Amino acid sequence: MKKSGSPIFAAVFFDMDGTLVDSEPLWLISERELMARFDYPWTQTNQAHCLGGPLDRVGEYMHTLAHGAESGPYFTRELISLMADKLRAGADLMEGASDLMDLCVELEIPMALVSASPRILVDAVLQNLEPHHFAISVSSNDVRRTKPDPEGYIKAAQFLDLPIDRCLVLEDSATGVLAAESSGACVVAIPHLVPIAQRQRVKTMTSLKELDLHKLRDLYASWHN
Repeated sequence: MKKSGSPIFAAVFFDMDGTLVDSEPLWLISERELMARFDYPWTQTNQAHCLGGPLDRVGEYMHTLAHGAESGPYFTRELISLMADKLRAGADLMEGASDLMDLCVELEIPMALVSASPRILVDAVLQNLEPHHFAISVSSNDVRRTKPDPEGYIKAAQFLDLPIDRCLVLEDSATGVLAAESSGACVVAIPHLVPIAQRQRVKTMTSLKELDLHKLRDLYASWHN
């Protein structure tokens, strides 16, 4: 039973890369390492183009930039392998993420981790968060269609037996925001590489640190009154 007080979200769903964990610098390193094999100088502009996945699209993009030297699936597999090693070694949490998770635990608000990354990368992050408090984690391997399709977020709400419009999704990419918004959830975007415009059910913030108890209740009231 949640603590008494003003109404609040029934669940909070975290995106992983760039929202929960500060993995985007690791992605940039891995992408540069991989493309250096083909003498391509990978830049932050290239990274921004790929933000939010899906990884198959990233692999095909690299395949094109490397002039077909290897297949799209090759680039996808190699990039996943490089990232798995880095994430197992540990990735820092994004600013405010730990405090927000602690607040959700205190308020008995269930949390889910919903990522466009494959299960091997999601598990690599989770093993360094133990004891983590996610009721469910959804990877690209757990859905038929990953982000920008809303399936992952819908699946998380169904697992928790909660109406999706009472759930809050935290995202950092336009692709992820589109998935969350299409699911019917309320969305807070924390953009850092690509701008995201505010819309009726999408609010933007600079950091998860802004999401204290009062802000969560204010947001819920603004969307449900």
